[in-house]
Amino acid sequence: MSRFIANVRKVFKFKYIVNWLLIAAALVVLILLSNAGALDRSTTGLLSKIAYSIILATSLNLVVGFLGELSLGHAGFACLGAYIGTFAAGLLRESIDNKLVVFILAMFIGGAVAAVFGFIIGLPALRLKGDYLAIVTLAFGEIVRNIFKNLPMFGGAMGYASKTYNQKELFIIAFVAVILVLILMQNLIRSKHGRAITAIRDNEIAARAMGVNVTFYKLFVFVIAAFFAGIAGVIYGHFTTPILYTKFDYNFSIEILVMVVLGGMGSINGSIISATLITIINFELQARLSGDLAAVRTLVYAIILILIVIFNNAPALKPIKERFGLSGIKEKLLAKKANGATAKEGRNNG
Repeated sequence: MSRFIANVRKVFKFKYIVNWLLIAAALVVLILLSNAGALDRSTTGLLSKIAYSIILATSLNLVVGFLGELSLGHAGFACLGAYIGTFAAGLLRESIDNKLVVFILAMFIGGAVAAVFGFIIGLPALRLKGDYLAIVTLAFGEIVRNIFKNLPMFGGAMGYASKTYNQKELFIIAFVAVILVLILMQNLIRSKHGRAITAIRDNEIAARAMGVNVTFYKLFVFVIAAFFAGIAGVIYGHFTTPILYTKFDYNFSIEILVMVVLGGMGSINGSIISATLITIINFELQARLSGDLAAVRTLVYAIILILIVIFNNAPALKPIKERFGLSGIKEKLLAKKANGATAKEGRNNG
């Protein structure tokens, strides 16, 4: 029994589950605020955007941060999920009355289709490295969105007129999906498979020499990331209508990559924070810089990103980050706790 409890404590260490516990706590508060009428449609829409952005950023981090491969086709997988998932939802509504069940099935279908295409494109593409892999995945994303642009059954260039979900309910489902994705992803990273994946990133030749099946794990990560991106696409497809192919261009893939890079390569918590921050910045700029000022929105957005990058990397600002950052606060709390324990031990001995 004691061994079982020790294993449970090892798996569920607080530092491993703190991010999704915080998200779950925040979700409870947001649900209470929503039920009290304190959240308007604009705010609930922003929350849904944050949710699918977190899923996209963390899933891409699996490929870029943990596997060490540069992919620019993540928007293509989200595009597949958005179109196929919402199309499947329309068909499922004809036989299933429960809209929540329809939405959940649509997420699985959209994610599964994206995973299948992730396998198809990943099998030949992952033989490439660096810029070559980035070009191939970028081309894949452009091909996918242009195919949907020319398919009449999906609305063609006018977009697919999907049926949106209730915004006050959508953000709840979206954040539950975020929590589940984080649980699955973090358990994968901490498992023996996760160690094999990071070993490939650190030194592929050494990993191969140690018996790691490099081809399998590369393809495995690519498929898993595509599956999660497809789920995010389905959430997006139920968030807005019509679904336009123009949303899923290479700029969208770059934006997801920026979230990963700003949050830190291989940092799940960093991806969560950066995805949230960038989504809020985009939302505020779109709301405040409209009309004649819309032309400068991209410029302001770029300047903000540059300032964030400078703050994260400037040596002169390192003391400020260490003092007021999360790691600095954590170290202070641990030091205070250690000093308190030492003082208590001294009093007991005295």
